[in-house]
This record gives sequence, C-alpha cells and structure tokens, in this order.
Amino acid sequence: MSIEHEQPLEGGNATEGVVRIGETVRKPWGPTTPAVHELMRAVAAAGVDVPAVRGRDGQGRQVLEFVPGMPVLQVPPLSPAELERVGGMVRSIHDASEGFAPTATAPWEPLLPVPEGPPDLICHGDLAPWNLILGERWVFIDWDGAAPSTRLWDLAYSAQAFTLNDASEEPAAAGRRLAAFVDGYAADAALRARLPRMMAVRAEAMWAMLRDAARESREPWGTMFSSGHGEHWRGIADHVRRHEAEWVKALDDPGFPH
Repeated sequence: MSIEHEQPLEGGNATEGVVRIGETVRKPWGPTTPAVHELMRAVAAAGVDVPAVRGRDGQGRQVLEFVPGMPVLQVPPLSPAELERVGGMVRSIHDASEGFAPTATAPWEPLLPVPEGPPDLICHGDLAPWNLILGERWVFIDWDGAAPSTRLWDLAYSAQAFTLNDASEEPAAAGRRLAAFVDGYAADAALRARLPRMMAVRAEAMWAMLRDAARESREPWGTMFSSGHGEHWRGIADHVRRHEAEWVKALDDPGFPH
C-alpha cells in the first residue's frame, strides 16, 4: 500500500498545517468547520463553483478539493472585463448565502466585526486576490474565516482589495477599475452611495486589527503587522480615505470614463 506524499502549501498568511495530498487539500479542523462546510455545500448547490468538501481524514483534518491554478496575486493585473467578472462572482456568493443558517453549532469569530447594523448573511470574509484561483476555473478558496456579516461590509473589503490596494496607482485609473468591479456586482444606487466611505472604514479596521494583534502577541496577525502588512494597510487606509471623492465620482457619475 503506497503512502501518499504530503506537500506543504505556502503563500497565505495563516497556512500552518495546510498540505496537499494528491488532488486534495488537508487543513486543520476548527470549531466552525462543520458550519463552514455546510455553507460551502449550500453555495455550491446554488450553482457557485467552490472547492468540493470531501469530509475529514484519519488525522482529523478537513479534506477539500485541490483547485489547480494561480492566485490573482501571481498573475498580471486583471483587466476591467475580468474585474467585472470577479464582481459578479462576489455577487453570486452573496446571493447564494442569503438565508443560510447552519444546523451545526457555529461559534463564529469574525476577524473584523460589522461596524454598523446587524449581520444579514454569512459571508466568506476574505474574498480577496490572495484567495481567488485562476485556471480553467475561477474559484475562491479558503472559506475558514466565514462568519456573520453584511453585503456592504464584505463588498467593501473585496472591492478595495481588488481595485484600490496600490496606493501608488493614479486615482482616476483606480476609480475605473473600481467601477468595473462594482458594475459586475450589479450594486444598486444605495449600495454604491455607501461603498466609498465603507471601503475606508474597512481598510482602517484591518490596520487596527493588525496593530492590536502585534500589541497583544496574537498570531499570525502580530507577525504580519511587524513584517510589513501594518505599514501596507496604514497606507491603503489613508489612500482610500484621501481619494473618497474620486471613488464617489467613479461609482455615481454616468459620464465617468470607464
């Protein structure tokens, strides 16, 4: 009987204990894993492509489908048409999650709690370039951080991460990319109006979480703060807030050049 080779998977910020075995990924089992697996199955049943859940192995680890491809961070910048596609993917995930309630006990611990209003759906929580795999399929991976949230809070993070994560980019160009993403999401006027401010609030919250983790020695976030992520998110938060008027124009002005 052959012994399957375990290949450690790297590239994320919280990937300790994550390995590939053949066409599967094995990850640590956590308190919310049963509920997260229910969510993934529910989203898949609604027609959204997610990694297939294979159960639990003999070592008590999660067994998930390995999705071949490259994360967005390792490919050339996405075009407006591609960003529109990604925005549509985020919308599909939100729509598929609406009304979902797990039967399993779920001691949710959202990384960044919603700052206003009650949660209205269970969100992935990290629909960002580092979790989108591009290949024959486009698939968001790493659902372990799923927790109660809102469309606005989750969309604010995704839109910022995919289109406003480079403070050196000229704001008008970034605004066009943002508009393409939000067009793909098919956001209504009310959501568009609230999004620019909420993107700044979300980026600020990310920086504050990393800062506090460093002070309290909470890992992996504390090490991330000191290794450059803190400086990055501080700059992004300032950038997103400083150019809020540009993002408002991009999302609201029909004459804005897309």
